[in-house]
Amino acid sequence: MNAICLRTIAVSLYLLMAPPFSFAQAGSNSPAAAPQNQTTASPSQDKPSQDKTPPAEQLPNAPSSNPPAPSLTDLGFPPEVTQGNAQNQALLDKRTHMLKIHQRMGLITTIPMFAAIFSSAGAGGKGADTTGRDLHLALGAVAGDLYFITAYYAIRAPKPPGTETRGPIRFHKAMAWIHGPGMILTPILGAMAYDQKNNGEKVHGIASAHMPVAIVTAGAFGAALLSVSLKF
Repeated sequence: MNAICLRTIAVSLYLLMAPPFSFAQAGSNSPAAAPQNQTTASPSQDKPSQDKTPPAEQLPNAPSSNPPAPSLTDLGFPPEVTQGNAQNQALLDKRTHMLKIHQRMGLITTIPMFAAIFSSAGAGGKGADTTGRDLHLALGAVAGDLYFITAYYAIRAPKPPGTETRGPIRFHKAMAWIHGPGMILTPILGAMAYDQKNNGEKVHGIASAHMPVAIVTAGAFGAALLSVSLKF
């Protein structure tokens, strides 16, 4: 009987003491679980850093921070207008370049032209010595070649639509109708006079107009040159 009582008391004490021990064990195990929670939470903390979007300039399709300047088409000008302006500007540039060469060649041409006129005094001598005539012929030939080169740049210079002739250019072109035919007649008459002198003849007939035509031609050429070289 006493043994039964002792067993009953022991079982009762065991039942009373078991819950505190279980709670104590649970409390002792909780710190160990915390590090596991921390380690498992770390990937979630690193995830936002991986999901960060790169800057706009690193994106392949991102818009440029420095957009290009708008073209004439972007501003509303039709292609016909823009292309026409470019073509006209190219023609103007070419015309300006060729007319500058025309003016420079004209200045150079005056040197042999007026030298030929002054050398004509020694071209009419009689006798076997033809040095004066040969010099006059050479200067006239050089002047003629340079003159037609000069005229080429004026004639072949492109003229854009709407280009108007005004001011001294009108006078300059008017003089061309005088010195142009004169530069054709002068060497022809000069060749006739040259042959007559070499044959021992006196210059006669239409060949005698060589000197007057040459003087008028040189005067018209000089006036045309001054009209575009000097500003009135």
